[in-house]
Amino acid sequence: MKKSKLAIIALLACSLPLVANAHRAWVLPAATVLSGENAWVTFDAAVSNDIFFTDHAAMRLNGMKAVGPDGNEVELQNQHTGKYRSSFDLELSKEGTYKVFSASSGLRARWETEDGKRGFWPGRGETPAPGEFKKAVPKNAKNLQVSQSSRRMETFVTAGQPSKTVFALQNQGLEMEPITHPNDLFSGEKAQFRFMIDGKPAVGVDVTVIPDGGRYRNSPNEIKATSDKKGVVSIEWPSAGRYWLEAEYQDDKAAKPATTRQGSYSATLEVLPQ
Repeated sequence: MKKSKLAIIALLACSLPLVANAHRAWVLPAATVLSGENAWVTFDAAVSNDIFFTDHAAMRLNGMKAVGPDGNEVELQNQHTGKYRSSFDLELSKEGTYKVFSASSGLRARWETEDGKRGFWPGRGETPAPGEFKKAVPKNAKNLQVSQSSRRMETFVTAGQPSKTVFALQNQGLEMEPITHPNDLFSGEKAQFRFMIDGKPAVGVDVTVIPDGGRYRNSPNEIKATSDKKGVVSIEWPSAGRYWLEAEYQDDKAAKPATTRQGSYSATLEVLPQ
């Protein structure tokens, strides 16, 4: 009887759809819209297989920053890094919208050496110093490919009335310029976001939106969109809850010595019921 049950379970397991999970980084606020004076928000940050489920590794907080409604940096308090997640608190001492983010950019190169081996720069986990490219990459490198890459991760929280100061663009890499305020999202309604690459509209950005709770579904229920000629995408929220948004872009309009530029952007958003 036990063998029969085990056989049935194995058969059912084999019949389930296979979903290829990639490690995804995210920062998640406990709440995105708050009222009252001197509000506080706790954030979790991790790299995981399932969105918002701490099952892989904690995110290091050395590159994480917060900007307040006045445009000034706000301290991340009570920082802690455990095995599977990091956490910190943010005091919302002023009314308006705050941005919590991490961002990085730089050159990446790969080539073939004279003996046919592959060369890479920078190495895994390395942060190169300015001007190191010319020293690290051989002048006679074969099949040299150089890309300008950027990564940005954001989330937003608002105390009282929302504001827009934190949405000022840095004009570097792939950025999101909200048309709909990210703390003013409601189920059943559409939201629009404009994507910019180095300060100009990014056409053809591939956007994927994944709702929370994927661990308990056989399908991720992804929402797909592509930015138009103005860099704008429209997303209609099927239900209230937390969502992870990812955007990716690539073209051949990089500044020398790069021949291509790549940008990735992600954000955690909360959609409220109507």
